Amino acid sequence: MPDRIAKFSSHVRRYRSEQRGAAAAEFALVLSLLTLPVLNAVDLALYAWDRMQVDNAAQVAAQAAWEACPKSFNLPATPNSYSKCPNMPAAVTTAAQSTTLGTGVTVSSTAENYYCVNTSTNALVTVGSFPNTKPSDCSSVGSGSDKPGDYVRITVSYTYTPVFAAVSIASVLASPITRTAWMRLG
Repeated sequence: MPDRIAKFSSHVRRYRSEQRGAAAAEFALVLSLLTLPVLNAVDLALYAWDRMQVDNAAQVAAQAAWEACPKSFNLPATPNSYSKCPNMPAAVTTAAQSTTLGTGVTVSSTAENYYCVNTSTNALVTVGSFPNTKPSDCSSVGSGSDKPGDYVRITVSYTYTPVFAAVSIASVLASPITRTAWMRLG
């Protein structure tokens, strides 16, 4: 029995003094601690990228609305089921889906109205009763000599799905991602 104890003690001393494999064991420990932050960084980066692409889709769709109704006699564009600009809805949808997000982007709404820029806040303010009553100036919002503009507002949406949903904080971020763009038609 004492011989077995001596052998066991010898093995324990050799095991404790052995250095081979220590770096691999330490690397495995550190790697397991770094996995979650790296996966979160990847998901957050993908979310930010998709949000920028949704911004781009909204801008491209608004530009397409402007191109579909280029002349003032086509305005206002949206009343009466797009009678003056019949190509506008299809052009807006096609443009929004031309980004890298493809058909995952949907056009949530298209609205047209008369707006003036409020000089104190630099914000667009609805004026008049669209499409029938276009005010002659923007005096109601503090820009008396300015003329109201015919603007189209395009809102697009994209549903973001995290790659690592079980461990990612990106799964608590707003989804669908919704962005709005404005374009002056006339």
